[in-house]
Amino acid sequence: MVKIAVMGDYDSIYGFAAIGLSTFPIRDNSAEEGAKILRNLAGNGFGVIYITEELAAVLAGEISRYRSMTAPAIILIPGVRGNTGEGVSSVKKSVEQAVGSDILFSG
Repeated sequence: MVKIAVMGDYDSIYGFAAIGLSTFPIRDNSAEEGAKILRNLAGNGFGVIYITEELAAVLAGEISRYRSMTAPAIILIPGVRGNTGEGVSSVKKSVEQAVGSDILFSG
């Protein structure tokens, strides 16, 4: 079974624990704390890591280290402060890279 984690501010992620996902709240979207936890999760068998868009903006450099790997899959999700559009943009880029064209949003 694939282990799934969710990282971000507490208010955005606490509900995911109710459906059995491992949650890792990051205080004040701390880059240092977030990077340390992300590396720990990636090194300990988590196959999917959801990260709030706001935290992902702070961890962009760290996240880029995992983009070419098959695991963990890092998926951006909106937080309680709203959607920045980065999650959709990230999925779009991944699909374009895999398929070779924009099949999600083309005319």
